[in-house]
Amino acid sequence: MFPVEQRNNYNCLFHWLNVAKPPSSLQVAALLTAALIAIPLLTVAASLLPGTASQTWAHLADTVLPSYIASTLYLCVGVGIGTVAIGTAAAWLVTMHDFPGRRVFEWALVLPLAVPTYVMAYTYTDLLQFVGPVQSWLRATFALTPGSYWFPDIRTLGGAVVIFTFVLYPYVYLLARAAFLERAGGMLDVGRSLGLGPWRRFYSIALPLARPAIAAGAALALMETLADYGAVSYFGVQTFTTGIYRAWFSLGDREAAAQLAAALLGFVALLLLVERASRGRARYDGAGGRPQPHSHTRLGGWRAFGAVLLCSVPLFAGFVLPASVLLHMAIGSGDAQFGERFVQLARNSFVLAALAALLAVAIAVLLAYAARTARSSVPRLANRLVGLGYALPGTVIAVGVLLPVTWLDTRLAAAIMELTGRSPGLLLTGGIAALVYAYLVRFLAVSLQTVEASLGKITTSMDDAARSLGHGAFATLWRVHLPILRGSLLTAGLLVFVEVMKELPATLVMRPFNFDTLATQAYTLASDERLAEASTSALAIVAVGVLPLIILTSEIARSRRAR
Repeated sequence: MFPVEQRNNYNCLFHWLNVAKPPSSLQVAALLTAALIAIPLLTVAASLLPGTASQTWAHLADTVLPSYIASTLYLCVGVGIGTVAIGTAAAWLVTMHDFPGRRVFEWALVLPLAVPTYVMAYTYTDLLQFVGPVQSWLRATFALTPGSYWFPDIRTLGGAVVIFTFVLYPYVYLLARAAFLERAGGMLDVGRSLGLGPWRRFYSIALPLARPAIAAGAALALMETLADYGAVSYFGVQTFTTGIYRAWFSLGDREAAAQLAAALLGFVALLLLVERASRGRARYDGAGGRPQPHSHTRLGGWRAFGAVLLCSVPLFAGFVLPASVLLHMAIGSGDAQFGERFVQLARNSFVLAALAALLAVAIAVLLAYAARTARSSVPRLANRLVGLGYALPGTVIAVGVLLPVTWLDTRLAAAIMELTGRSPGLLLTGGIAALVYAYLVRFLAVSLQTVEASLGKITTSMDDAARSLGHGAFATLWRVHLPILRGSLLTAGLLVFVEVMKELPATLVMRPFNFDTLATQAYTLASDERLAEASTSALAIVAVGVLPLIILTSEIARSRRAR
């Protein structure tokens, strides 16, 4: 084996890493996998090192970078205020009050998450543009002539704020509602017994207790806003994501694109720091192990009407209206190439989504189980690093993936050419391998968090019992944990599947030549102002996105009834 001195050096290293013994093969495999997933993030961060600035970057900094910063800040502030206001108000109404339709609103208010932001942008543009049905009806009804009336333009920065708000408020709604149920129930009854009115109970008790959840939901909504490319590009809004795409494809400067991606990464890091700092050192522990039951305030008259109206507006604007418009356009005209072409697009999308989902679940199980069996904090820290990929926009991931993968691709092609005398072409970037890799970097955190949460509910005594029967780590995972985790693994895979189906920026940048998906087809047709034809692909994406939301809301309702 090793000399005595060398063994002593290894033992010192393991002691410094707080590891009682050398890592197992499971932990080594998990660490190597985590390192592979983290390469794009490190690649983007490395573009900020001294001496990497390019002439294009200097030109961008002098001309368009200030507008990128201003537009991104304005977008984040507007979406943050809108999602917090709508999500918190809706969560408070359906959780603490009883009014007609409350049970329907409990789950239906989540449905806008099934509509991608770029699909919403296409739908509302078709609805509100000059030749659209709304303005056409106004001119016909009131005998208006073009230029004699004012109508708001949806394809502006303000329009983008409205679109993002109605799509992303469910992030705040879900987390705020969970906080109201788990933390505020019993305390609100105490406040009522002390004579506090409804508004005083809300502002003095419920809102402070739910503040961390509301901040976390707003952070998720803002990260999705920063990650978007389709809606802001279609509206002509100049943000970091559109700048990255332009620097890469229009200017042909990958270094400048990487530096813009690093700047956007700084925005994401700042957002996470602000969300963390908003908590401070405060603790928000519940009063007991289970949520305290609470009584619902019965609303009647104009109060009930106001509650129904407040819950109906975001649901109608965020899901019912766009889904109805897409369905009407798809039935009325739709894609002229609906037949064989649509089947090919759907097949491409499903293959990519299924492959990414299977790999994401397998890697999540590997990383989560390695962290469970490890005696040091290194695997857990590696999992946190891997989880940062979900906070990064698809364009940032694409830049971080393409730079190292292209380098490796050219080296592989040169080596094979030298050995065989024939050029193999681009093995990684010429197919879907690099694209699936980008999906894993972007969405692995979705499956990892689901698997970790479910694995944490399995008592460690089951591991001890399996070990006493002579089972190793892999046998315990296969025979004990995987059968228990079957439902959670299905949920994790389904969530990743839908996220990949909706993903646009990374797919646009990294898809192979002449390889389109439902998302890219909808974007291409809408960019060419062929909105009716884009409706078929867009409606298919929305339909696929509804399924996991129905499963999610049913699981939440089941868990509440079990308590």
